[in-house]
Amino acid sequence: MQDLIKLDLVDLVIAVGFMAIAIGLSTWERLGLELNLAMATGRTILQLLVLGYVLDFIFALDNVWGVLAILAVILTITAMVARNRISVKIPQVLPLVWGAILISTALTVIYTNFLIIQPDRWYEPRYVIPLAGIVLGNAMNAAAIAGERLVSTMNSQSVEIETHLSLGATPQQAVSQYRKQAIRSAFLPTLNQMMLMGMVAIPGITTGQLIAGISPLDAVYYEIVIIFMVAMANLLTSILVTRGLYRQFFNSAAQLVTPGD
Repeated sequence: MQDLIKLDLVDLVIAVGFMAIAIGLSTWERLGLELNLAMATGRTILQLLVLGYVLDFIFALDNVWGVLAILAVILTITAMVARNRISVKIPQVLPLVWGAILISTALTVIYTNFLIIQPDRWYEPRYVIPLAGIVLGNAMNAAAIAGERLVSTMNSQSVEIETHLSLGATPQQAVSQYRKQAIRSAFLPTLNQMMLMGMVAIPGITTGQLIAGISPLDAVYYEIVIIFMVAMANLLTSILVTRGLYRQFFNSAAQLVTPGD
């Protein structure tokens, strides 16, 4: 296949024209999104350029500790973002989300690395970092959706939960339906994506691989592996987060409380 056409800073400056047009459209329609679009444009450029330089350094370093360090940073950032979307008032949300995302990501990446891809070194940066990064980003969204849904539902349905408790239900039984609803809400976007993948659009990862020169069939094989990784990690993350969260709404006497108060 033809070698990859490399882009330079001039090409990126020209690409900013898309956002300039978007800002112009917002101004024309009086949407009030001009400042947000400008800030988002600046942050996107800055964050991705920093990421590019960091990954270039890690790839060149080719060291297991460098790989683990960058993954630990990404994991912590994703956990903090998910915590902020769930609730900053509940005391143990951050370690709970951090641990849930870590477990789901580690299991999926280890399974993929040792049973499917099988690189010469398990910490091969070109495989471990991109795969873990994709899983981490998706697990973060799943944790945030499931956690936020469960917390808001339990806050709004406190009377019904207390009724179940008064009738002899355990805390787990009293919130079982709310946990299931939260998990389904978090997993539904992934399920919908799987149902429509390859039918209405070429997935982003496959598109990137095609541009990089990988054969379409190889790109599709990787896409299948990745979407299955994401599905498993999202479901496991949602289960772990909701299981840990609901317990913080009950004290040692199995009474409903408001965490953080």
